[in-house]
Amino acid sequence: MSSSYDHAITVFSPDGHLFQVEYAQEAVKKGSTAVGLRGDGIVVLGVEKRSVPKLQDERTVRKIHKLDDHVCMAFAGLTADARILVNMARVECQSYRLTMEDPVSMAYIARHIASVKQHFTQRPGLRPFGLSALIVGFDYDGSAHLYQTDPSGTFHEWKANAIGRNGKTVREFLEKHYTDEIAASDEACIKLTVRALLEVVQSGGKNIELAVMRRGKALEILDTKTVEKLVEETEAERDAEAEAKKKAAGKS
Repeated sequence: MSSSYDHAITVFSPDGHLFQVEYAQEAVKKGSTAVGLRGDGIVVLGVEKRSVPKLQDERTVRKIHKLDDHVCMAFAGLTADARILVNMARVECQSYRLTMEDPVSMAYIARHIASVKQHFTQRPGLRPFGLSALIVGFDYDGSAHLYQTDPSGTFHEWKANAIGRNGKTVREFLEKHYTDEIAASDEACIKLTVRALLEVVQSGGKNIELAVMRRGKALEILDTKTVEKLVEETEAERDAEAEAKKKAAGKS
């Protein structure tokens, strides 16, 4: 009997679980770490890049995708599922622009992506999308937003969040270090995103991808040299802070 609950997406188990949705959430936890952060005038996405085979073109492996001129998305989970969801979201962005003659709002596109995911948890013959997404961008009034969706179809707005492998560890780090002062500085937002990723990425800048969008400007994917420079600066600041704490503890 238990196996029928395990395999059927539309059947609840006696204790109220939809196991296929929970399995999809486990697929997210095995995905590369992704971090999103919202500042006053900037949004930042950072993802952990997995090493690729020597002969593979790394440009074909992307975890950060542009949905519209003012909307960007990163994901953790199944890349093939993400490709389909990204294409659907892009079509919706253009359809909204064509119909309303205005760019899509952040809340609308986050709700649309979540609705698509929820649809795939409630129909026989389908399976849930095996990914969570971080959606960042700006509304027409210039306000920055960061939304997160999961395989069940829920979505929430965040100031900073992390998904994927070790997502809980990175989220706890962000909870300790994110402040209004950091949100007010573009440079501080970028460095906090890098520092959060360095909590789980051991090989430095070559395995980090960063995307930055400032108010009124286009999405910018930072090149490897810029990322490595940021990593060096962040690590130097972190070491200086640790040394200062060590000296303070010694005096006390």
